[in-house]
Amino acid sequence: MATTKRERRWSVPSKRAKGYAEERKAKVHMRGPKEGKELTDYEAGMRSGYLQAQSDHAGTYKYKKALAEGKTKAEAKAIAKKIGK
Repeated sequence: MATTKRERRWSVPSKRAKGYAEERKAKVHMRGPKEGKELTDYEAGMRSGYLQAQSDHAGTYKYKKALAEGKTKAEAKAIAKKIGK
């Protein structure tokens, strides 16, 4: 069994929000395996939903904590994307 590296799909929340806003406005997936397909009502709701915000908050917390510890922006981003501790 091969081990897979799990990563949080984290980006700076403002970038994520901008992408989600564009997708909602166009009502079409703009990236990923469903690119070009129409958004369902559920998917459109998820773009601004609570569940995505949770990952953003966790990632932002880890990112800012890493920067405060003196890490570079690239190192902090890698830490923020890591799932778990």
